[in-house]
Amino acid sequence: MPQTRIQELRREVDQINLEILRLLSERGRLAQEIGTIQSSLGMSQYDPKRELEMLEMLVNANNGPFDDSTIKSLFKNIFQASMVTSQASEKPKFLSSRAAREDTVVMIGDVAVGNGHSPVLVAGPCAIESYEQVDLTAEFVASRGVKLFRGGAFKPRTNPYSFQGLGEPALRWAREVCDKHGLYFIAEIMDARDLDVCLDYVDVLQIGARNSQNFTLLREVGKTDRPVLLKRGLSSTIEEWIMSAEYVLSEGNPNVILCERGIRTYEQYTRNTLDISAVALAKLETHLPVMVDATHSGGRRDLLVPLTKAGLAAGADGVMVEVHPNPAVALSDQKQQMDFDQFDDYLEAVGYDKKLSAHRHEIYGF
Repeated sequence: MPQTRIQELRREVDQINLEILRLLSERGRLAQEIGTIQSSLGMSQYDPKRELEMLEMLVNANNGPFDDSTIKSLFKNIFQASMVTSQASEKPKFLSSRAAREDTVVMIGDVAVGNGHSPVLVAGPCAIESYEQVDLTAEFVASRGVKLFRGGAFKPRTNPYSFQGLGEPALRWAREVCDKHGLYFIAEIMDARDLDVCLDYVDVLQIGARNSQNFTLLREVGKTDRPVLLKRGLSSTIEEWIMSAEYVLSEGNPNVILCERGIRTYEQYTRNTLDISAVALAKLETHLPVMVDATHSGGRRDLLVPLTKAGLAAGADGVMVEVHPNPAVALSDQKQQMDFDQFDDYLEAVGYDKKLSAHRHEIYGF
């Protein structure tokens, strides 16, 4: 009967499908082995001459019912799949990759950053200008529940005649006032030669945007166990940013926090353009905590609240902002720093007085 014959033929097709799958798997294994050898010899895994030879052989052996163009199309897909599989097996296993481990939690003293812990706030002046200034600011932000204090002692500036920071005296003042007010100190290091000095004073080593691909510096901080806050470069791709983190991780330091601080675009209304997609992508591609620098990205006080909310909504594990007793007389970045009253308004607007969960539902409703 016709129906019986159809079932018999389908069973034959099923057996052939399984045999084709077995042969495809075996072909894929052989292609992987060939690719490994080619890579070890510095050769490309794609050989167009070899592909043409295989297609010609197949066309010459083709007896139908498929025409030659169909045979070529089918086998080109097989060739492509084999090459992709071979290349994937050769891809380096990056330490920063989400596939490498579960989400990292970076401990800064007793403050946990990452992996669903409540997002942290980093606050302090752009530059440390005097003992009185840094003491007053530290006392104020500590009174508002802030635990992580930022302040620049070494200031990379575009203009060589601009204020460059006060160096070690500034580090010493900040260390003293942070100890006095129960804060942990985050400061930028610009040169690997300053590492020993910074380690004497600083709880978190910040790699600024302009040094994000200073590979000598990245390797040196990677040899320490001190937490590293790695800002994205002005024009760095997300891959370049993550690979900068890989330099630190490859030297044995697992305590890396990524920081999206805005990238340079054609926009002139803001200092930089905060790339919110980078926050989400960094969380997807890596296991590292991610922060947002709301101050340097917008460069405007009136954008701090929406940029903070956007960063948290995208999954950021923390936000950095700048606070100064009197921004109008600050030695750097006057327009983007908040005074104490403005900081109080900021805290109320973004809800940092509340204990946010990883889902941010207390404020953002999702």
